[in-house]
Amino acid sequence: MNAEPFRSQLAALDQRGRLRHLVQRAGRDFASNDYLGLSSDPIIGQAVADALGRGVPVGSGGSRLLRGNAPEHEGLEAKAADFFRTQAALFVANGFVANLALFGTLPQRGDLIVADELIHASAHDGIRQSKASALFARHNDVQSFDDLITGWRTEGGKGRVWIGVETLYSMDGDMAPLGELAKLAARHDAMLLLDEAHGTGVFGPNGRGLSAGLDGLHNVVTLHTCGKALGVEGALICGPRLFIDYLINRARAFIYSTAPSPLMAIAVSAAIDRIEQADDLRARLSTLRDDAGQAICAPLGLPNPRSQIVPVLLGDEKRTMAVAEQLREAGFDIRGIRPPTVPAGTSRLRVSLTLNIGRADVAALGRELARLA
Repeated sequence: MNAEPFRSQLAALDQRGRLRHLVQRAGRDFASNDYLGLSSDPIIGQAVADALGRGVPVGSGGSRLLRGNAPEHEGLEAKAADFFRTQAALFVANGFVANLALFGTLPQRGDLIVADELIHASAHDGIRQSKASALFARHNDVQSFDDLITGWRTEGGKGRVWIGVETLYSMDGDMAPLGELAKLAARHDAMLLLDEAHGTGVFGPNGRGLSAGLDGLHNVVTLHTCGKALGVEGALICGPRLFIDYLINRARAFIYSTAPSPLMAIAVSAAIDRIEQADDLRARLSTLRDDAGQAICAPLGLPNPRSQIVPVLLGDEKRTMAVAEQLREAGFDIRGIRPPTVPAGTSRLRVSLTLNIGRADVAALGRELARLA
């Protein structure tokens, strides 16, 4: 085999400062998405241990449409539908698979997907699999969404419109204008596909996410990932029963995937119970956000954070990665984010606030950032 094409591509990435390496976790956690610190929660762990004790299998044994559909999966889906106040829910392996299924399956040939330009990479991959046309609106710009839909209709577009956004953006920490987008969707008879990956557990009543105010609308499908604030794994697609049934029958990413472990369904169910009663944890996280505004943002001239995600833009890719390495050497686990994950010229440190650290850690990070950045 001629390995040179692979070697030369890796060398080119290295020359541009974009060669990736796996780095083990070490130091104070400012990198994970374990926002409420539930990944090591003893209550969730005990639920899994109890399930093992009564004989729940570790593996699913196959896809959900073969022998992989367990009572634990269906029990979780019923609980999730009730908790998120929707008709039905579907449990899948992770958020990436969920977005592949949603965007690659629900929009039909002749339809139009209008997605925020900063939506998750998994949504982009799902859109590439779709038979629908796709356009990308300026970030959080409702008028841009409106203009693209109106222009498509003017040019003869007849199908359904699907509006895709993250409710809380993973690299910028800002929130989608959901109220305005819901009005826009109603005006254009459009569907809303809302990725709640970073909002679930942290925002909304009982941690139901930023989309909780849209409960019960017939034109809303939400994605709640379970590997972030819930602290476990998997993802829940929630929406009208018709669309969940359609995904079960048509979404290749679901049909041909081995089902998640029944034990993970138990863990997610326990995590939902935890976030429902976790106002104290959300209050502690809110305090850390206020601390970050004073200790990190103010000295660097950055706006106060609106969420638990605090981007510190440095611009240059190599400098960003160098500062991230210096911070890790100082005991702070922070990762540099560079293109293609973010637009060119916007490389940044992604400071993630979690309950795995405390107020003193935020203050210490602020002092170190001021010295380095």
